[in-house]
Amino acid sequence: MNLQSNDFELFGVPAQFAQDPQQLAEHWKALQKQAHPDRFASQGAAAQRVAMQWSVRINEAYQRLKDPLKRAAYLCEMHDAPIRAEDNTAMPTAFLMEQMEWREALEEAQSEADIDALADQVLGARRAMLERCQQLLDVERDYAQAAQQVRALMFVARFSGDIDRRREQLGQ
Repeated sequence: MNLQSNDFELFGVPAQFAQDPQQLAEHWKALQKQAHPDRFASQGAAAQRVAMQWSVRINEAYQRLKDPLKRAAYLCEMHDAPIRAEDNTAMPTAFLMEQMEWREALEEAQSEADIDALADQVLGARRAMLERCQQLLDVERDYAQAAQQVRALMFVARFSGDIDRRREQLGQ
């Protein structure tokens, strides 16, 4: 293992958006087995500390690679297209209008069925956006556009959390 490796190199997978979750999980288990601190018990405390650092590094890489949103953001960053979600919130008008419609629908939701219908709509939009991300990253290699798509997906992820909170409110 090389400390200079990016997450994809560390896991031995192509540096692309499309990934096999099962393959990632298998690589994670194999890497964790190699770096487990108990394997270095006879080599002393220093070797165990290094193994622990590797274990943390492997876990962090796995968290990035297994999550499509984090993986897309990581690919953008690797290709000099920073997400800058904290200071770049510009979105296309159509997307903002859709967000406003979703917010209104969430506020007006009075039943579990209303929330389920909205959740299905948001899930469908998320799937379409992830497919677009894959196209932008793996085919077109348009990392700047992909970064904008990632920022939009972050909005959708936050809104999904709002749906869950609203569902809890109705359940009380």
